[in-house]
Amino acid sequence: MDRITIPGIEAFGHHGVLPHEREFGQRFTVDVSLGVDLSAAGASDDLADTVDYGRLSGDVAAIVTGPPADLIETVAERIATRCLEDERVQAVEVTVHKPAAPVPVVAAEVSVTIRRVRA
Repeated sequence: MDRITIPGIEAFGHHGVLPHEREFGQRFTVDVSLGVDLSAAGASDDLADTVDYGRLSGDVAAIVTGPPADLIETVAERIATRCLEDERVQAVEVTVHKPAAPVPVVAAEVSVTIRRVRA
């Protein structure tokens, strides 16, 4: 299966269980990879035959900046659901990175990765 990958989408959100995460927010980074047949777009050279990754990346950022969730797992699920709204997308992998996660040890980040496949 062909892939469209958009790594490193950055947005500021207010996700987290702790009150200060909700109040002050933090930067999140999202990687999205779509499994989609790109043969029609490759033959036609027409944006209408593929996923508009410019629009999709804006939608991903809007999810991150939108209503808060306790868990980044929920944020990842919201993003995957949005990606699968395009019927051409057969599978999606979403990684949400939380660089300033409040953990009791030194860690570069916490991230979750989910993969969803069209039923």
